[in-house]
Amino acid sequence: MGPDADADAIAAHAVRVNVFHTINFLLQFSESIREGVSSGQIQIHGGIYHLETGSVEFLGESPQQSELLQSSLPVPPSMVGSSEADRGTHGVRTGADVAIKSEQALKLLIEGNQRFAAGAPTAVTTSKDMRRALVKCGQAPHSAIVGCADSRVPVDTVFDSMPGDLFVLRNAGNTCTHAEGSIVGSLEFCTGKLGTQLVLVLGHTQCGAVAGATQTYLSGATSKAPGSALEGLLQGLAGVAQKASEDLGPKAEEAAVVAHAVKVNVFNSVNFLLKFSEPLRELVRKGDLDIQGGIYHLETGKVEFLGRSPQHAELLSSKRSVPPSITTGAVRTSKSGPVLPSDALAMLRDGNERFAVGAPVAGKVYQSMREALATVGQAPHTAVVGCADSRVPLETVFDALPGDLFVLRNAGNTCTHAEGSLLGSLEFCTGALNTRLIFVLGHTNCGAIKGATSAFLQSKKQGGAKDLQGKLEGLRRGAIVGYCRDVLDCFGAW
Repeated sequence: MGPDADADAIAAHAVRVNVFHTINFLLQFSESIREGVSSGQIQIHGGIYHLETGSVEFLGESPQQSELLQSSLPVPPSMVGSSEADRGTHGVRTGADVAIKSEQALKLLIEGNQRFAAGAPTAVTTSKDMRRALVKCGQAPHSAIVGCADSRVPVDTVFDSMPGDLFVLRNAGNTCTHAEGSIVGSLEFCTGKLGTQLVLVLGHTQCGAVAGATQTYLSGATSKAPGSALEGLLQGLAGVAQKASEDLGPKAEEAAVVAHAVKVNVFNSVNFLLKFSEPLRELVRKGDLDIQGGIYHLETGKVEFLGRSPQHAELLSSKRSVPPSITTGAVRTSKSGPVLPSDALAMLRDGNERFAVGAPVAGKVYQSMREALATVGQAPHTAVVGCADSRVPLETVFDALPGDLFVLRNAGNTCTHAEGSLLGSLEFCTGALNTRLIFVLGHTNCGAIKGATSAFLQSKKQGGAKDLQGKLEGLRRGAIVGYCRDVLDCFGAW
């Protein structure tokens, strides 16, 4: 009604609200009533009797009826007992209880959140016997939650859970960024050792970390080096804000981008878990684990359950076994077997992805690795022909270890004026070293390409092919003249 409404108006409107509140309660907490309404045998209407006129104002059915018919709560919260199946044989879940399937675990989360949102939690105070059972029998949580550190989202409370119910991981932004090994390793322990069969990544509305990351992205502050751990965290989440912004388009308000970024961030974390953990993927494939997302709405206390990631099926085919930040690898030597071109290409893609997201691992080179390279010899998986441009350090761009790449570089990544050297080097690499993939890498804003294009167009403008002075000019002209002709042919300008 707004802040300007007077007390009488608010009280009058509250009568209507209260009528529908009662109707909604009946629908939410009675399975038999819901069945009757769904079958058409029962209808529930509301009304207001006006003392002044003696007339009844008939209000009809609740606006929320369709939604509430989906409720699964059989009885009011105050009548819910602590069943053995839900609370465990000792009144709390312990290692003495059997594992709960993901479908049932999700049902427990849904029902617990419904009780919390309705203001009727049933989680009881733990007794001395319960605490002893948790110590003696160990834990067997029915769900693992990856949630935000935000104090307004107390995960155990939000799901009306008891000690032993939930295995909870929390950080600002419910993200794997900068906490990959900790989050993934913890979940591998929980799902493997403890037998938990449901992982829920839980974001929430009005998330400060996501809002900060969105502001970081929109302000362009992702290009500078972080001055603090917080800035690093926000920059790590900026990719989420970028995707949200691209989804909504350039005219979207910042608040809308932040709200959408919360959902994008949830699935980003779900996708990370699937992409970088073979133990988790294997459990999912076998039907012994489900990984889903959700958003807690601060305004209502309700969790919006999002289900699986849209990329779920695709990510189950990932070959990555550990997160980028904890990847370690032995250097390639002549004792290493040859790498198929498709596998070598995958290594280049994976390495570049680590570099692009700011999670390289190739700096971890130990003395034993260096000794192996010196005494055993090399066996690079790829030969790369790249530009000499200082902005394109090839080993860095592909996050490669010493011994991975056989690198040839010159201005313009060209064979012009270096044919014998280049070809001979590649014949040696593919012959003696048994490398199976050659990768020629150009780059945007290449000075050699720009210079050659400019020189070629200038010579065309002057009406002939005049000598271009200097070795660099010769390089540019020789490397690019055919290319420029092809490009101009495409535009009908030759």
